Amino acid sequence: MKKIAESAWPDEVHALLKDAGVRQVAVVPDAGHARLIKLCEKDKSMRVVRLTTEEEGVALLAGAWLGGEKGVLLMQSSGVGNCINMLTLPIACQFPLLMLITMRGDHGEFNPAQIPMGNATQAVLEAMGVIVKRADSAADVPEMVSSTLRLAFNTYRPVALLIGQRVSGAKDFRKLTQSVPL
Repeated sequence: MKKIAESAWPDEVHALLKDAGVRQVAVVPDAGHARLIKLCEKDKSMRVVRLTTEEEGVALLAGAWLGGEKGVLLMQSSGVGNCINMLTLPIACQFPLLMLITMRGDHGEFNPAQIPMGNATQAVLEAMGVIVKRADSAADVPEMVSSTLRLAFNTYRPVALLIGQRVSGAKDFRKLTQSVPL
């Protein structure tokens, strides 16, 4: 396996998405995906659509697929709960849905509100019929994205790759509050 720098995985993932013909990128802005989002925004062959809530991405990508384009939904694990009802769409209509999900509520989490959905993300997705894979190191992310791309678009199924908090980094509450005047 190729050694990859901790910060280089977004570059490799962008290249994989581009090579696979992904043209639509649905996002709810997220620090874990920040570099990947910026790379997609700079790419003239991709259209980045900022969502107000994650379930909009499922509908957007259904329309993209019907219009002949591949897409990806980038979100945080806390947004998975917002998508539950919409996840019936790719199942019932048998279209591919690729979701790259940065995890919260696991490794080193400071925010207690992130713990419930972080712990439930995989089980909730699987209960809805989504194929779930996980990457817990930066070195694993590109290979896992490559395999989930193929899995989603070759089998017309919803597939989620959970990118562990060890990859994107745990936020530190003390650092976040030091710049906020009280």
